[in-house]
Amino acid sequence: MSLLISTWIKFFFLFAPFFVLSMFLALTRGESSASRKQVANKAIIASVAISLVLLFFGGALFSVLGITLDSFRIGSGILLFMSALSLVKDGTRNHAVGMPSEERDDVSVVPLAVPTIIGPATIGTILVYGAELKGWDLIIGLCGLLLALGTLALILYSGSFIEKMLGRTGLNVLSKITGLILAAMAAQIFMSGVMGFLNPVLS
Repeated sequence: MSLLISTWIKFFFLFAPFFVLSMFLALTRGESSASRKQVANKAIIASVAISLVLLFFGGALFSVLGITLDSFRIGSGILLFMSALSLVKDGTRNHAVGMPSEERDDVSVVPLAVPTIIGPATIGTILVYGAELKGWDLIIGLCGLLLALGTLALILYSGSFIEKMLGRTGLNVLSKITGLILAAMAAQIFMSGVMGFLNPVLS
């Protein structure tokens, strides 16, 4: 149970839900509640599909490319830290671009699912967790991932209400707090990779 709660919380903050909500509200401005819910559903389904591929085939990808898990921990830790720093500084992820000025037929997959929900740092971190977790722990990790995306879906469904309650300033503050938590996660992933390289030398 503790692993389920831990992975749920980690994935929840990894998806930077309040930044995603800000992007979602901007991309669906002026649309009806039903239309917004449809966009949210498509974005979450796309994110689930991408996350499952990353979680279950990360280890195979490492083997094919000849990359060790520790080296990927270091790389994804750096990417995640850069993303966290951007959230703390500006309230947005560093890979996010300006809001589209033209009307889009469908924003649910691009840019909402990718790269807003599933960005470069998120991809790297999910790959690391997929390679780290084995057997039953992997199933629990999967449940935590799905719970996090389910929670994100609920936040998107309640987007208009949350915006009225918190305002843009409140959402920006929550994004910055999320960035601080992601920075701590990034440091832990990075140091795990470093210690993985140093353990054979020190022992």
